[in-house]
Amino acid sequence: MRRRFLTLAVVSSLPLVFWLSSWNVPGYSRLELTEAETGRRLAWYVLADEEPVVLKWRNSLFGLDVTEVLIAGSGVLIQTEVTFADPGGEPPPRVSARDVDDLYHTGGAFSAAGMSRPLTRVVYRVGEIGEPKLTVRGRVVDFKREVGFGGRVVLTASAPSLFEKLWGKLRTR
Repeated sequence: MRRRFLTLAVVSSLPLVFWLSSWNVPGYSRLELTEAETGRRLAWYVLADEEPVVLKWRNSLFGLDVTEVLIAGSGVLIQTEVTFADPGGEPPPRVSARDVDDLYHTGGAFSAAGMSRPLTRVVYRVGEIGEPKLTVRGRVVDFKREVGFGGRVVLTASAPSLFEKLWGKLRTR
């Protein structure tokens, strides 16, 4: 009788557990990197709001080292800074955030801060020269090593479920 009661209690509570674990958690973002062609997960993180993510790569067209700073923001990543720097030159000049779109395509060293560009999905194509690397919590994901030359990495940001939040906490210990 007691065993039957425990079994019934466990089975009847499972829907409640699944329902609760599907709730989105405010104040956090889920960052996932996947290989575009196969869908293979390269990495995933649950980040607290304001937690930084840094992408570094080489712009092969202009030969500049690029650093992009993003922060987590309740289900999105927000690009806050970008720098295109000449590896052997002077520190890049500061520009306003509204000029960044043009400068990405026209070349030249520059640095912009104070941006607020929300991103939920970005596809990165890996070139021979670019060597993009994403740093999250001191861990580096080397896109070229993961998917090879010509491969594509998809970065997706979303609101994490309660289950993902709890599982992410366990993974980082």
